[in-house]
Amino acid sequence: MRPLPGGILALDYVLDHPESVKTLVLIGTPHKVPKFAFALQNVVFRLLPKSAFASMAFDKRDTFALGNSMKALDFSRRLGELRRPTLILCGEKDGANLKSARFLAGHIPGAELQVIENTGHVVNEENPKALAERLNEFYGRRR
Repeated sequence: MRPLPGGILALDYVLDHPESVKTLVLIGTPHKVPKFAFALQNVVFRLLPKSAFASMAFDKRDTFALGNSMKALDFSRRLGELRRPTLILCGEKDGANLKSARFLAGHIPGAELQVIENTGHVVNEENPKALAERLNEFYGRRR
C-alpha cells in the first residue's frame, strides 16, 4: 500500500492552479479516493511503529493529517475543467486503477490513455523502459 496517492494530489493541484501547469501525466491514479481501501490502509498504518515511516516523505503524524485532508476528494464532476495536455498511464494488471484510468480518459477533454502491458500498479519499477518511452513520446510532441 502506498500512503500518498500522488496522482490525486496532482489532480487537486491542477484543478486549483491550472495556470501553473503546462501538462499533466497521471499514472495509476484513481479519480476519487477509494474510501474502503483508504480506511483499511489507515488501520494498517495505525498499527505500524513510527520508525516504519522513516523512509517515507512524511512522518506518521503528518501522514495521517494528509490522509484526513484527502479522504473526501472526488474529482468526478470537475474533470471537464482540465484544459491541459494530459497523458493517463496505467498498468494492464493494475486492477484497482484501470477502470479509473478509463474514467479519467473519458472525462478529461483531449486526454490520452495508454495501458502498459504486463505491468501492475508500480509502473516505474515494473516497466521503466515502457514508461520512459511513453513519456518521451508524449513530451516530444510538445516541443
